[in-house]
Amino acid sequence: MDAALDTLPKIGAPATRALDNAGYSTLRDLAGVPRAELAKLHGVGPKALGIVQSALEQHGLSLG
Repeated sequence: MDAALDTLPKIGAPATRALDNAGYSTLRDLAGVPRAELAKLHGVGPKALGIVQSALEQHGLSLG
């Protein structure tokens, strides 16, 4: 198990809150989730999505 997958990357408070409120509390939770679905969340913008995608790619994972 990789501890980095157990937390969200540093994406800013609004995006972190939005993901947490939507039930995504770890990076692992975001693997395979459609990018468009996350983009609909208030506070989650292109920058946050890019950071999340990069973090996932470091573990051989990706957004859906």
